[in-house]
Amino acid sequence: MINWKLTTAALWREQKHFLRPITLTDPIRLQQLVGIDSQKHALMKNTERFLAGLPANNALLWGARGTGKSSLIKALLNEYQHRGLRLIEVYKNDLHSLHDIVDEIRDLPQKFILYCDDFSFAANDNSYVALKTILDGSIEAPPNNILLYATSNRRHLMPEYMSENLASELVEGELHYADAIEEKISLADRFGLSLSFYQATQAGYLDIVDSYFADFKGDRMQLHQAAKMFAAARGSRSGRTAKQFFNAYFEPDNSGTTDDQTV
Repeated sequence: MINWKLTTAALWREQKHFLRPITLTDPIRLQQLVGIDSQKHALMKNTERFLAGLPANNALLWGARGTGKSSLIKALLNEYQHRGLRLIEVYKNDLHSLHDIVDEIRDLPQKFILYCDDFSFAANDNSYVALKTILDGSIEAPPNNILLYATSNRRHLMPEYMSENLASELVEGELHYADAIEEKISLADRFGLSLSFYQATQAGYLDIVDSYFADFKGDRMQLHQAAKMFAAARGSRSGRTAKQFFNAYFEPDNSGTTDDQTV
């Protein structure tokens, strides 16, 4: 049994069917996340309502890869753990065990975020069925000390096909989606808070680079040029790309910062 007074995060291990406490969590802080201020503010506000015992929403963070979705959730733990926030990571393939996890923690005084990263489903995957009852409740009401925060590259969590759109129709001027589309939208709609994340502009990307190299003592124009070439080779301008550039370019003799900002 985990002592949640001392433990702030855990991973669900399906094969052994138990929660493994995490002794060393990611140290990412909210102030290190650059270029996602509106998403950060919205999720912080929702989390603070949750911690205050007020109604709060399950949250879906969706959008481009490497843009800070996962880091934002992990940074919340570091910001609010002293107020009783706890984080449990559950892999998508283990969603059928959500009920067992919830039964274990629903009567505890701490507030728990169930965190599922890279949250998406194949066309014929029905593993999300257990998820629906956690989000909406069944005969038993959802516990008031648990929220689900998930990240996904897909807005509606499932693949969408043109053939499904062809079955949609206009009825008296109103668009009625096909059943297949309705099913997919209904799952995403169960998250009361939906936050979108997009690839950074070049200026935004360089702002993130500068946040890593805050004490850089060399030619910053040359640094920016190297960062742009690195992003072009990767085909991505994101916080993750900026972090990878920092890992490749940082030299202790011309920069005094080693702060972590994994995305």
